[in-house]
Amino acid sequence: MTSLAASGPGSLRAALAQTGKRIVVFEVGGVINLAGRSLEVAEPFVTVAGETAPSPGIIIIRGGISIRTHDVRISHIAVRPGTNDQPALSGWEPDGVGISRAKARDVHIDHVSTSWAVDENMSASGERYEGPAATSGRITFSNSIIAEALDYATHKKGKHSKGILIHDYVQDVAVVGNLFAHNDRRNPYFKAHATGVVVNNLMYNPGNAAVQLGYIDHEWEGRERQPGNPQVAVVGNQLIYGRDTYSDLALVAYQGDVYLSDNQVLNLDGGDMAQVQGDIKLLKNAPVWPQGLQPLALTKTYEHVLTHAGSRPWERDQVDQRIVDSVRRKTGRIIDSQDEVGGYPDYPAVRRPLEVPANSDEVAGWLLSFVPKAYR
Repeated sequence: MTSLAASGPGSLRAALAQTGKRIVVFEVGGVINLAGRSLEVAEPFVTVAGETAPSPGIIIIRGGISIRTHDVRISHIAVRPGTNDQPALSGWEPDGVGISRAKARDVHIDHVSTSWAVDENMSASGERYEGPAATSGRITFSNSIIAEALDYATHKKGKHSKGILIHDYVQDVAVVGNLFAHNDRRNPYFKAHATGVVVNNLMYNPGNAAVQLGYIDHEWEGRERQPGNPQVAVVGNQLIYGRDTYSDLALVAYQGDVYLSDNQVLNLDGGDMAQVQGDIKLLKNAPVWPQGLQPLALTKTYEHVLTHAGSRPWERDQVDQRIVDSVRRKTGRIIDSQDEVGGYPDYPAVRRPLEVPANSDEVAGWLLSFVPKAYR
């Protein structure tokens, strides 16, 4: 990619529209202003390697990314939709990263920073009334910063600060090693029949919900299929209250089947709080578990996440650094607009030529070379 334009030759949009197996690398770093027109990933077998961009990396504003296909990996970019100068309740409702429809499978979102989304910072969904085959699935959200989802902004429903939504029937989702900060709800939220794991995440200053489980009964009225409990393993997570956190918030709440192990909930005074609240059935074993996943001990979660999460943890931009600092200092809050925290970033374009290996066997190692070992 050689252009920061929203479209046209050398742009990210043009690269995503190409067909066939491909890796998107960047000879330019800076801000991509989508001006209200989100990116769509509809062609499979694509890796977006944001780590190859020169500092400050790739920051997408005024729109998000919609993934509607399979075999997709996106890493080391920031997505900050914001209100796009639209009025309150206007219906401007972008996700930061939204994964949807039956073809959207085998998707990995890794080291991505999402903030200021109006619907969800991240989501996985599909034709939820038609069963798991009609929805997205086999999705991993890892090592990312999911923060400051806008609350009373441009969503037509009004207050809507949400972290990650795993919609009805979306299955085999891994939420691993992420920082959730200053999102009111859905940190994350698994709905009817959804399955997955929530492992080694750090959750700071949620408002009314951390890990939500359950479904909305009236959404299923008149449907052939009926809702059932989500089934989730919740392992090695730490929840820390902030100024906006409900005074008795539990780690897992509402309705669902859960395997719990090695988690902690701390209130404003550092005291332990309840881990479960509501109609929660405790399981003796994890209902699903990704092959090869080895959780860290709870004692390592806090530092590991604050060190490794986000688009460029080795050289964080001002937004990510401020969010990480707010966790360490126990400051920050749920916001309604990006303007409350400095507004959209405005970095000049930075260019650097790349020498891509001619031998395809060398590409994986070449990509790793852009990320210091301490931050992988």
